[in-house]
Amino acid sequence: MVQALLATVEYAIVVSLLVIAAAVLGRTIYTFFQQWGSFPETVVAAIDGVLVVVILLDIAHTVLAHLRSSSFPVRPFLVIGILAGVRDILSASARLTFGNSMQGINFNRALISLALGVGVVVMLSVALVLMRFSHRKP
Repeated sequence: MVQALLATVEYAIVVSLLVIAAAVLGRTIYTFFQQWGSFPETVVAAIDGVLVVVILLDIAHTVLAHLRSSSFPVRPFLVIGILAGVRDILSASARLTFGNSMQGINFNRALISLALGVGVVVMLSVALVLMRFSHRKP
């Protein structure tokens, strides 16, 4: 009974993630073609939106894998974290590139965000490599 309830909640989470991903993708495409005049910023925003959709789909896929195997897969969450870090790096670098009047505290915040994104990606990549080499082969 409890397992059926948990499975129902997890399937509801997957459906919710898919609906949100579809909404983000639709909004990203709409905004991309609607704001064609500011092309460089629109491309960066479109890439950011697509990466959010990829992250949401990866989370939904991981939840489904958990439902099928009744185990907690760590590797997909590391990949999701790397994708999220790359998205933050792209956003910070776009703010630095296209932020014409970025000065003082905003510039410092963008640099800190960029550094943190790089740190997250490096650390999660190291964890992913360590996981790969830590499996013992019979």
